[in-house]
Amino acid sequence: MPSAARRALLVLLLLLGSSWPARADLTIFAGLQNAPAIRPTTGIGLGFGLLIVGWEVEIARTSERLEDLAPSIASGTGSVYVQNPVPINGVQFYAIAGAGLYRERLDVASQQTDVHVAVGGGAKISLAGPLKLRLDYRIFKLRDARSPNPQRLSAGLTLAF
Repeated sequence: MPSAARRALLVLLLLLGSSWPARADLTIFAGLQNAPAIRPTTGIGLGFGLLIVGWEVEIARTSERLEDLAPSIASGTGSVYVQNPVPINGVQFYAIAGAGLYRERLDVASQQTDVHVAVGGGAKISLAGPLKLRLDYRIFKLRDARSPNPQRLSAGLTLAF
């Protein structure tokens, strides 16, 4: 193959490679969780996707509020998601479902560890380059918890790589 053809092929491969969508992302988020009282939640998630289907691992913590008898909740969740493969006007919508472990703690006297499931959805909105705004809503089913069906609304920054 002549050197000019090799260079043209290399340039074409570089251009195609630079236009492929990110396959992984790291999200740091903050939000609010209800039941039995509205409290702040923070967390981090790492996801990996194959065009439409992907998976995510997330660790989150909801603050305790003793005056409302609202326990802190620490959770780890493994999830599967589906999303539109090509952003629509810079927005990627997704639906997500997963399961994991949670620890509920109220003061030092009451503590429980058990399993949970979560379903939800949201959107990843392109901001600049690999940086995205992520808006997320989830419903949790906590087995044997004080408030078994909390909901969480969060926003975060996602770095795609």
